[in-house]
Amino acid sequence: MSAATSARPSAGQPGRIAHNGHMDLDAFASLVRARRTNLKVDRERPVPPELVERLCELATWAPNHHRTWPWRFAALTGDARARLGDIIGDWQEAAGDPPARVEKSRGKYLRAPLVLVVACSPDPDARRAAEDRDAVAAGISNLLLGATAAGLASYWGTGLVVDVPGVRELCGFEPGDVVLAAIYVGWPLGPAPEAPARPRPALTHVA
Repeated sequence: MSAATSARPSAGQPGRIAHNGHMDLDAFASLVRARRTNLKVDRERPVPPELVERLCELATWAPNHHRTWPWRFAALTGDARARLGDIIGDWQEAAGDPPARVEKSRGKYLRAPLVLVVACSPDPDARRAAEDRDAVAAGISNLLLGATAAGLASYWGTGLVVDVPGVRELCGFEPGDVVLAAIYVGWPLGPAPEAPARPRPALTHVA
């Protein structure tokens, strides 16, 4: 079975559709709770491009006020990951960061076979720009859940990748686009780490 085919859940797996056309809530809850931040991946095994396309397409189904479609994606593989690290490392070097920190940045994006850089193309209006950013963040959640359903491990990274201007140029984004994430994606080398306990939601019932 191909990696892309394995992304389609079968009966009895998280994601099954109930008879009324809606997903079974318990199955969806299992998928949500199965997602982990995990960077223990096979660095050599590629993620098929068609599966990457499916994950990005899932992101675009997030709620998006005014239908501005603000999400932007760049899939970095091969040498592009090293170029991303060099862009950030060069920026740190110019800023006078310690050499050890610079070298760490140069190699950090080689830890997974795929790095998905996700950005927002914001509306000029400040209120709508905030809504666009929220839509992209919601889309990233869709993408991470899709990766989990496909058997992939993922890690939502931020840090300097969201700030250094050269990242946008490398990814083919517009100068005004706002980077939200560099998502490491790969095939896990073992079981996902245990989930930490979650506090009960701070929920107020108002009637």
